[in-house]
Amino acid sequence: MIPFNKPYFSGNELKYIERVCHSTTMSGNGEFTKKCQAFFEQKYGFNKCLLTTSGTDALEMCAMLCELNPGDEVIVPSYTFVSTALAFLREGAKVVFADSSCESPNMEIAQIEPLITKKTKVIAVVHYAGVACDMDAIMDLAKKYHLIVVEDAAHSIDSFYKGRPLGSIGHLAAFSFHETKNISSGEGGMLVVNDERYIHRSEIIWEKGTNRAEFYRGMVNKYGWCDMGSSFLPSEFNAAYLWAQLEKLDDIQGRRKYIWNRYYDGLRNLRYSSVKQACIPDYATNNGHMFYLICTSNDYRTKLMKYLKDHDVQTVFHYLPLHSSKYYAKKHGDRQLPNCDMYADCLVRLPLYYELENIEIDHIVKYIMKFVEKNG
Repeated sequence: MIPFNKPYFSGNELKYIERVCHSTTMSGNGEFTKKCQAFFEQKYGFNKCLLTTSGTDALEMCAMLCELNPGDEVIVPSYTFVSTALAFLREGAKVVFADSSCESPNMEIAQIEPLITKKTKVIAVVHYAGVACDMDAIMDLAKKYHLIVVEDAAHSIDSFYKGRPLGSIGHLAAFSFHETKNISSGEGGMLVVNDERYIHRSEIIWEKGTNRAEFYRGMVNKYGWCDMGSSFLPSEFNAAYLWAQLEKLDDIQGRRKYIWNRYYDGLRNLRYSSVKQACIPDYATNNGHMFYLICTSNDYRTKLMKYLKDHDVQTVFHYLPLHSSKYYAKKHGDRQLPNCDMYADCLVRLPLYYELENIEIDHIVKYIMKFVEKNG
């Protein structure tokens, strides 16, 4: 069976973890934490980076920095992982779900402005599969209505919008280093602070509500409880694992994008419209995070996935709509989000990981083509 995912292992992870074992700092914010944060700040020009224990934690820090009050509204795509919405709900906000676009699972830009009210405070943007939303349009809306933009860049490492790194455009951003992501520390994430207004408070929230970060830099002679916060720092073991991966970032990205293009070229000649490939706008880049297909119906997808499984290929579908979930359906009301529902029913993800061999890619392509030729 060709698995859907296999985490990348560079070979240096254990060496760096052993170095942590012999160091005086294991709990976080040591050598490897600082190296990883500096890497992102220098390579992508992010203003301030703080590693977190997960992408969810990074989103929760974003929500805390937005200083939401009960009744404040946050616009969120319905076609996303629950963490995008949950982070803001924890802060007492009301989540207002937006539909996806016809062209991609990203938010439909034209639908955002009609959802903005006097209570709207944040637009949370998800770059699905590492493919950018139209950030100029979103930032224009934010400026017009004095809103905060949070980029959920969980899929988006090393991906760009008009030459600008994703995660660098909004006021705040969150990345994930879960084992399914291009770069992984098993579990892990990162908060990116692009707006100077949030930098000081972000460190306090990150350090359990204390000013300990300033203490370690020698800026104060003692530290204490200053604000809300939590234990958002990852251990040095997580950071050491991540650093071993970051050293190989260009190699990983090169291979993943090669695999994506081999799929795309192999499936380019699909003769029927029952299966469509992803659409990448001219303003966006592809970072090789995910290769997905869109089927014409849920029944067709189910049959395709079973056919591929019968031929030793594991595929998966993706998100269930948040707006119609058991937890939130009554709060959402009866407003329809048909494109989100369509992606939930029809999108299928193919295996994509560094060690996926060319012969395996060609095997997957061959059986997709056979299924489509047979089923129209």
